[in-house]
Amino acid sequence: MVRSAKPYAKKIFSLALLFNAVLSFEYCAQILAGFYAANPYWKPYPPFIFDGSMFWLMLPVAAINFFPAVSTGQTKCGRLWFHHYVYGVAVAAIAIGSLLIFTPVPLLDLFTKDITDFYINLGRFFVLGGLTLVLDDLPDVAGVMKKSLSYLKLKAYQGRKALHATQLVLGFVAVYFCFAIVAHMVIEPRGLTLANSILVGTLLVTSLTAFASVKRKIWLNLKPNGTSAAAEVEC
Repeated sequence: MVRSAKPYAKKIFSLALLFNAVLSFEYCAQILAGFYAANPYWKPYPPFIFDGSMFWLMLPVAAINFFPAVSTGQTKCGRLWFHHYVYGVAVAAIAIGSLLIFTPVPLLDLFTKDITDFYINLGRFFVLGGLTLVLDDLPDVAGVMKKSLSYLKLKAYQGRKALHATQLVLGFVAVYFCFAIVAHMVIEPRGLTLANSILVGTLLVTSLTAFASVKRKIWLNLKPNGTSAAAEVEC
């Protein structure tokens, strides 16, 4: 029983890591959009983050975690009727449609504005969750997508040592942002919000994912066909 549940637990853990990376992108989009819209009147999380454009650094930090997150869930398990990217598209489409129908917020603002409304954030959660399922199952979406990803994986294999070192450096970048935001919340109590607390948690998971990937040598163990040495059959 426990053994049969292990592949599914591993897959759920993998999807959680991938969702965290997607959520990091969403937070960066909000902060960067707010910074450039209000510049020079608003600086996010001073004094240790002295310029909002520093958040551009968080995009590669999140992006480099995509492959380790997906490879963690490469295991043999069953599939319920369809590829899970189908469920991802359905969930994201229903969530976006509901947000457009029942909220007065423009579509672009839904993902670039700091909005505290519970139902809008619930809709965002399902959109990002659907996107996570699509990203995890990207090779099965279309043949051309699979060929493009195979090409990228080949390039990653050729530069695997550089990617290994880069992920270590970017892990420390995530740690810096994490402590900088925590320090800001200590200095400025008004910054102690649920959104900022979630951001700190997201950055912490991002840094731990990076360090764990370096320890497991995810990139160094990459094979020419793009799979890791740890697992070769994707759920």
